[in-house]
Amino acid sequence: MSVISAIVLAAGKSTRMASCKQLAEIGGETMIERVLFNALASEVDEVIVVLGYRADDVAKKIESHKAKIVINEHYENGLSSSVKAGLQAIDSRAMAAIFLLGDQPFVDSSTINRVLRKYMRSHARIVIPTFKSLRGNPVLFDRSLFDEIMRLSGDVGGRRIVANHDTEVVTVEIHKPGIFMDIDTRSDLKLAVENNTKLRSASRA
Repeated sequence: MSVISAIVLAAGKSTRMASCKQLAEIGGETMIERVLFNALASEVDEVIVVLGYRADDVAKKIESHKAKIVINEHYENGLSSSVKAGLQAIDSRAMAAIFLLGDQPFVDSSTINRVLRKYMRSHARIVIPTFKSLRGNPVLFDRSLFDEIMRLSGDVGGRRIVANHDTEVVTVEIHKPGIFMDIDTRSDLKLAVENNTKLRSASRA
């Protein structure tokens, strides 16, 4: 049986927001809950969430979700430590891993599914979604790159792997700017709340 794993990276300290952004609310739910909901609603076979900063508080919010929680005790060593912690926890049968960011709540399940389907059709080593030809997240990596990912160090993530294999990247155009929408500051959060309200109003129209 082939398995594709989703790894949600949500261990950071949220220094630019001056509060735990994983627990920031958008439309009545926390950001981490929304990210997990989108991942769990997709066609991935398992969802792993990597926590670090205020891990106990965040874990309490998501313990009812069907996701595997991994605590990265070394999250202050940078993004690579969370990437590797998540990768170490995936199913041994996983043929690929798709990395989602815990501060991108507008990456919905349809976006994740389009990346997965592109991978299944192309068998590419890396699949990246684009919006108006600009690359965003989440990024999927084939199993053949796992060893290279595990050699990362410091505050770097998949971008270094992408740079090393840029000619092997396959893209899939997504008609939603959510693949860019990181929430790093309070002003980002304010815009996200406003955007969420507009989206809900449009869906009821």
